[in-house]
Amino acid sequence: MKVELKHYTPLTVTDQAISKCWDKECDPNNPNTEKINRVANKFKHKSTIEHLVYSFEIKGISRAVLQELARHRIASYSVKSTRYTLKELKDEEPFNDYNNELDFKRASKYLVWTGNHNVDITVFFMLEDLRSLVKEGISNDIVKYALPESYKTELMWTINARSLQNFLELRLDKSALWEIQNLAKEIYKSLPEDHKFLFEEIWNKKVKLKD
Repeated sequence: MKVELKHYTPLTVTDQAISKCWDKECDPNNPNTEKINRVANKFKHKSTIEHLVYSFEIKGISRAVLQELARHRIASYSVKSTRYTLKELKDEEPFNDYNNELDFKRASKYLVWTGNHNVDITVFFMLEDLRSLVKEGISNDIVKYALPESYKTELMWTINARSLQNFLELRLDKSALWEIQNLAKEIYKSLPEDHKFLFEEIWNKKVKLKD
């Protein structure tokens, strides 16, 4: 899994939004983080941080996690089409032996491993079945119905700070799926350092204190 922050809104935008509400002046070049934290987190005037938007490139998550990620509705998703993903299988040699290091490494390009031997070996041979279907020349729009949930995908994901707080609150929780917990941790770590104060309380409660 790889997460990279591609773009984000500067804090000055939210500082100006807060100042607009109270008809106050603010320094357009020097955001007042104490004020932002007080208004957004302490006073819960969270509409002011909806002006902060983050765009992430996310690679190597399973389709199972993509499905869970899509439950966070106030966000934008641009996902790599399975038409192109499946084309990559066409030139692969057969995946014959789960215990063969080379076969396992090649399969790792396409699959997220769970660590459960029975599940992972089953998915390994599902990948071979999928490769065989692609080689038969069946339309990718039909073949994709045979995709296992562990099949890797990638996307661009854009979300505002208020929705991101909600995402981290839910997905850093120990009851969340292990893979989306890992994704949430990587997303938090990739945030700009000067923005992390907006999310630190959640991080400390769900991760730091737990550890």
